[in-house]
Amino acid sequence: MIVLLQRVDGASVDVVKETGVRRTGEVARGFLALVCAEPGDGAEAVRKLARKTAKLRVFEDEAGKMNRSVADVGGRVLAVSQFTLAADCMNGNRPSFSGAAGPEEGLAGFNAYVEALRAEGVDVETGEFGAHMRVSLVNDGPATFWLRMPPA
Repeated sequence: MIVLLQRVDGASVDVVKETGVRRTGEVARGFLALVCAEPGDGAEAVRKLARKTAKLRVFEDEAGKMNRSVADVGGRVLAVSQFTLAADCMNGNRPSFSGAAGPEEGLAGFNAYVEALRAEGVDVETGEFGAHMRVSLVNDGPATFWLRMPPA
C-alpha cells in the first residue's frame, strides 16, 4: 500500500457524476491522504500505515518544530483513493497501472485503511472509491510525505 500524506490547512473532495457534483468530504487542519492499494496488501501492513499516519509527528509545536501528530493538533484526515500512485511511467509514454490492486481488492484495502485510522482515534472523511473526483487543498508548508508498506 502507498499513502501520500499532504499536511493541509484545508482540503475537500467532490464527486463528479452526470447528475452533478457532490461534496463527500472536507477537513480543516490535518492530512489529505491519497491511498493506493497494491495486490497482496495484508491486514497488518494496512494497520501499520494507519498507525503511522495517526502518529507521524509532522505538525509544528510551540517552538516551530515538527513534533506533533494529527491527533495532537486536533486535526482530521481526508482519505481519497488514488490508484495512479502505483503508475509505472518509465516505459513509453503511457503509464502502466498493473502495480495497483484491482477494483475489488483496492476497495477492500482502502476501506481497511480508513477503518484502521478510525480505530486509532482519527476522524476521517472520504471521497468515493472509483468515482471521478475533484480534490482541493491548501498544502501547509508545503509538507508532503510518502509512505509505502510493500505487499507481503
